[in-house]
Amino acid sequence: MEALAYLIPISLFLGGVGLVAFFWTMKSRQYDDPEGDRHRILRDDYDDKPKR
Repeated sequence: MEALAYLIPISLFLGGVGLVAFFWTMKSRQYDDPEGDRHRILRDDYDDKPKR
């Protein structure tokens, strides 16, 4: 039980660090890929047709 007194705050801190890092990457637009989308739409191996 004494270990929980250490593990819970540590896990909350690490979860908060991960959440802050995720929001930072969203704010700095690291998940946007307009160049890839522009080239990907012209390729034949990415089609929306169902396989027969």
